[in-house]
Amino acid sequence: MVRLAALAGLVWACAAVSAGAACRLALVLALDVSSSVDEMEYRLQRAGLAAALNAPDVRHAVLQGGQGHVALAAYEWSGRYRQRVLLDWRALHGPHDIDLAVAALARGEREERMHPTAMGYGLGYAATLLERAPDCARRVIDVSGDGVNNDGFGPRLAYKHFPLGGVTVNGLVILGHDPEVEAFYRREVIRGRNAFVEVARGFQDFETAMTRKLYRELSDIMLGALPDTTPPGQRYALVSRYSESDPSSSVRPGAGPR
Repeated sequence: MVRLAALAGLVWACAAVSAGAACRLALVLALDVSSSVDEMEYRLQRAGLAAALNAPDVRHAVLQGGQGHVALAAYEWSGRYRQRVLLDWRALHGPHDIDLAVAALARGEREERMHPTAMGYGLGYAATLLERAPDCARRVIDVSGDGVNNDGFGPRLAYKHFPLGGVTVNGLVILGHDPEVEAFYRREVIRGRNAFVEVARGFQDFETAMTRKLYRELSDIMLGALPDTTPPGQRYALVSRYSESDPSSSVRPGAGPR
């Protein structure tokens, strides 16, 4: 009887370890590097993404934002068949893993310069990355860009024909080049549970906006719907930091497939 109890305890402990080691989020970062993005803007985008992932609040959200770890991948996209992996799937179990991901995102030279904005193809590429992603409880695509789709099929057909069921797509809009970009992202791009659009007021604001966006994605925050059990101080900090700091940021819970 004692042996059976000990065995049961061992099985329970192993199950607990396994559950704790599970992946809670597979996050794909997709950066627009089409012809509307000049060399300085490209550098601001790459450096801003690396700095956002390295921000203390974001690092804490990666490591302490829930049960299980985060898996991260990143790529650039522009024309129909112009996609390039910047960071292949990496499990972020600890600070060193984040350091390696930050270094990978910060280094490297631009390869694409003169191609249009083929977002449908870009989203299709994200689907191929997710097909070989770790088995995670949530799957999120984080798309950033400064323009609307102008080459090939758009997001709606991508969602119809690629295996993106159950995937949340969030958008980071970079204002300045295209007056229609924010409306396009809200209407055509975001989808899925708690999907939202974050707004950067130009590439100089990219790092700050990406930091807010990553924090919300990693923590699975839906502004205005924090649970009653959230401590008042934490509730105020979250809402004030990620809502009042940028009133243009919005959440669209339950934005389903089109």
